[in-house]
Amino acid sequence: MNPADLGLPVDVPSTALFTDHYELTMLQAALANGTADRRSVFEVFTRRLPEGRRYGVIAGTGRVLDAVENFRFDGAVLEFLRERAVVDARTLDWLASYRFSGDIWGYPEGEVYFPGSPVLRVEGSFAECVLLETVILSILNHDSAIAAAASRMSSAAGGRPLIEMGARRTHELAAVASARAAYVGGFTSTSDLAAGFRYGIPTVGTSAHAFTLLHDSERDAFTAQVASLGSGTTLLVDTYDVAEAVRTAVEVAGTDLGAVRIDSGDLLLVAHRVRQQLDELGATATKIVVTSDLDEYAIASLAAAPVDAYGVGTQLVTGSGHPTCSMVYKLVARAASADPKAPLVSVAKKSSGGKTSVGGRKWAARRVDSEGVAEAEVVGTGPVPAALADTQLLVQLVKAGEVVARESLETVRDRHREALAGLPLSATQLSRGEAVIPTEYA
Repeated sequence: MNPADLGLPVDVPSTALFTDHYELTMLQAALANGTADRRSVFEVFTRRLPEGRRYGVIAGTGRVLDAVENFRFDGAVLEFLRERAVVDARTLDWLASYRFSGDIWGYPEGEVYFPGSPVLRVEGSFAECVLLETVILSILNHDSAIAAAASRMSSAAGGRPLIEMGARRTHELAAVASARAAYVGGFTSTSDLAAGFRYGIPTVGTSAHAFTLLHDSERDAFTAQVASLGSGTTLLVDTYDVAEAVRTAVEVAGTDLGAVRIDSGDLLLVAHRVRQQLDELGATATKIVVTSDLDEYAIASLAAAPVDAYGVGTQLVTGSGHPTCSMVYKLVARAASADPKAPLVSVAKKSSGGKTSVGGRKWAARRVDSEGVAEAEVVGTGPVPAALADTQLLVQLVKAGEVVARESLETVRDRHREALAGLPLSATQLSRGEAVIPTEYA
């Protein structure tokens, strides 16, 4: 069964209105003056990484492909535009048959990127490409921010499992996208059932403090949970007194108790005490899971603690302080006329305040040293140097309007692991610094 075929509430039938008003007014003006059909090239990139970040992570590509396919102006949408007088009748007629028929190239999902990396390139007529700007940016900026935070947390965890549990800290649909992006970045499971249903991500969960408080005693709560879920369950031990709860947990579940969860207090100190107590009680195989407003720094601080898994919520779904990647969608080349054979002309924004862009249809490659470690992100507009031909980064995602590069999340997740392994070791340091490799323009 493919959940995507079921029309789930987490899907949106049409993405056409996930756009800004001015995209449509630009379209109307371009249709009127004859420039709408000019062949155009738009690119997505960021001018800088969030402060302190050493690399970015591309996530959301699969969702972008879905959004492009579902970018359709149906009757209800057209009627809304007509009632609001957003565009004129001619533009409404054009929108009624809108289907993206161009090409899209991009960094494969899970890959890392740097300032100036052309992470997505959209080619087609100006009219059909300009409409996609907002929805593409909203997906990539959100998902890539979450994936970058997840990647840093995963590195800090040093191979210990990470559970995504931020659904109650963000918008209900953003929660599903966040779980997907976190999985790309290295998390192993989610608490969000919609994410599990939609994307096949493993889901986990046992009980909250409310379940303990429901019962007359902690022992009664543990007994009920073990009776229902078995001794391999995870018992929450910080509702009252942690030491007493751990003792009761082992008495109820036996030494085969799966895990205990700690959600408050000095996690480093409490984890050591709980581990010692579990071992003394003979529950040497019982694992310790910690939660409670964790971020990558808190996870790193627990590296020496006897912690077996982490649950992360708020800091993950808000990008750990950086909820966007500041990606932009810029026209970098357009034809001199509407003639399909007209040559492309490089264009670029030139203004003060650091918002300049580099014109031209670009390629990108990652130069590596003799050990295969990345040493530079090379971006160019001319012929690709022979030495970089085998390390080009952009792959075709859409050809003549048809998606040609759908991938499983497992493939994307593996790619990110490989991409991160190919960066200098300092990429995973949490200390502040510039991008781990420079961007060079050829």
